[in-house]
Amino acid sequence: MTGSVTVVGLGPGDPRYLTPAAAAALDAAQDLVGYVPYVARVPERPGLVRHASDNRVEVDRARHALELAAAGRRVAVVSGGDPGVFAMAAAVFEALEAGDPAWRALPITVEPGITAMLAAAARAGAPLGGDFCAISLSDNLKPWEVITARLSAVLVADLVVALYNPISRARPWQLGAALALAAEHRAPDTPVILARAVGRPDETIRVLPLAEAGAAEADMATLVMIGASATRLIPREGQAPFVYTPRSVAR
Repeated sequence: MTGSVTVVGLGPGDPRYLTPAAAAALDAAQDLVGYVPYVARVPERPGLVRHASDNRVEVDRARHALELAAAGRRVAVVSGGDPGVFAMAAAVFEALEAGDPAWRALPITVEPGITAMLAAAARAGAPLGGDFCAISLSDNLKPWEVITARLSAVLVADLVVALYNPISRARPWQLGAALALAAEHRAPDTPVILARAVGRPDETIRVLPLAEAGAAEADMATLVMIGASATRLIPREGQAPFVYTPRSVAR
């Protein structure tokens, strides 16, 4: 087969954070496959065919990319942030495993990007300086009971928790439920970071105590980070505090 698939992480939004390897993959692509707003972030150019689709058809989108590559096309599948974090890389390999065995001969590569929790952490200070985990609050692909069981476990383990896909029009209550669960394990003054649209012109970063975070506005462009018991604030005059989690753990 002469075609190929490259799964590309576009980073958090600012073109400066697109890696040179990801930019080269986009330049080499003949076909661009992805969710509508991510495809729109890639400039049009002659010879590039764009295949934009809805956000709930990840495996179908991946299958289409593999079909194009099997026909000899150089395909870039794009994701915001990092394609391996709640994004298209897993969908491509799921479609590959279940699809035409001949697809396994295709060159398939993944070009990483800066995921939302790393971009948000960099803006806030160093909240991920200790152990941490990431959980998606979307129950489109897994039951809510699984989400809460995993969240409870990491709260008990006292990890910093980054919450992806915290809220949407179809499920406006889930972030509040997650923060209420966190309040059962964390002190009311635990720092919570709400980072929206990091790396874009409408970026906002808020740091609130857990007791107040449940009433804060958020959407699907928001990354929510709940501190651990060791997470600390460094106040600054006239500016948002720095947030950091020490690497050391008391014995």
